Formats: sequence, structure tokens, C-alpha cells
Amino acid sequence: MAAMDTLFIALVFVLAGVIKGVTGMGLPTVAVALLTLRMPPLEAAALLIVPSSVTNVWQLAAGSAIYPLWLRFRWLLLAVCIGTACAALLTAASAAAWSGAVLGLALAGYGLLGLTGWRMHVPPAAERWAGPLAGAATGFMAGVTGVFVMPVAPYLQALNLGKDDLIQAMGMAFTVSTLALAVMLAVRGEWHAAAAGSSLLALIPAGIGMALGQWLRERMSPDLFRRCFFIALLALGVHQLIRT
Repeated sequence: MAAMDTLFIALVFVLAGVIKGVTGMGLPTVAVALLTLRMPPLEAAALLIVPSSVTNVWQLAAGSAIYPLWLRFRWLLLAVCIGTACAALLTAASAAAWSGAVLGLALAGYGLLGLTGWRMHVPPAAERWAGPLAGAATGFMAGVTGVFVMPVAPYLQALNLGKDDLIQAMGMAFTVSTLALAVMLAVRGEWHAAAAGSSLLALIPAGIGMALGQWLRERMSPDLFRRCFFIALLALGVHQLIRT
């Protein structure tokens, strides 16, 4: 890997870590969005496996409602794995032709949702079918683009969970999505010793960024930072669509 590429990747993970430290989300999304400026989406996703797994397990373990949340969302989590497996059935060549466009739509859509503040509401009776549907779509999106925040994050926000339960449920969904993505990449030969080593090293700049983000969170408005975050995602999504 060239020195400039290494520096670029390190700076991306520092920035993604800063955003995670300030807002509590966004490390995989921002990292994939920026890394795809210089590499394919799934190659970028391979670099994210270790940092994403560590931060998501940390987020998952922060609460005490793991088992009740598992019982409530187990079918959603299973659907995530099924959706990722369906994405794995696509050949690398066919996926590469349109994965950039899908990634651009996902980033732009997530950015618009965040800027408008619009939130849907899912009644309890609809969870039986809406949860697996959101999980399958999330898994497929992750398998194609390496981003696993859509549509599971808006879906979980639509359930009116308490703050702690929402953070823990997202940690659970993101952990399963990351592991499913890692298995898919390993089966396709894109997650190997070199990729694992690079992903492990990415923990260092991501950790530095998270520490800096936590420091910044105490000195600036999180709402302002989130607004800038969603504007950046919208711009990156539009850029990805134009480039594709």
C-alpha cells in the first residue's frame, strides 16, 4: 500500500472516529463513504470489520437488556443474515456495476432523513413483518455497499424505544450486520490475512478519533455537529451517484 493511501485511510478513520465520538454513530457510514472515493465499496468494508465490530460490541454491552432485546428482534437479526447471504449470491462483476449507485442512494437518503428530522412510526402489530423486512433489506444493502445503517436505523427509531434500549438495539443490529458481512467477504475471498491485519491497524486511528470526538462533544453542540454530519453524507451520496 502506497504511503499516500495509508495516510488517506488513517485520516478517514480519525474523522469517522471523531464523528462516532461526538454523535454516537456514523463510523462505518462515514468511513465507507470516504474510502470509496479511492476503492470499491466492499474493499472499503473489509477495512471496517475490526473497528466496527469492536465499537458495536462496546455499544451493545453498554446496557442490561440484551436478552429481552434479542427476543424482540431475533427475527430481524436472522433476516439481516439472510439478506447478506442473498447479496453474496451476486457475482462480484455484476455487483460492481451498480453497487456505487446503491451506495450513493443510501448515503443521500440517510442524509436527507437526518436533515429533515422526519421519523416514521411502526405500530407494535406491524413489527412481525416490518422487522424481518427491514432486516433483510439492511443485510442486502450491507452485502452490496458495505453500509448497514439503512433501513434498520430509521426502523428502530420508529419503534419509540427508550434511549438506552435504542442504543443497545442498534449495537445489536450493527454487530450482527458486521459479522454477517465479514462471513460474506471471507466466502468471496475479500476478507483474508492482509485485510484483517489492515482492519486491525485501523483501530488505532479510529480510537484516536473517538477520543477526540468525546473531547469535542463536551465543547460543542451535538445538534450542530449532527447537522453537519448529515449534510456531508448527502453531499457524498450525490457525488457517488454522479461519479457512478
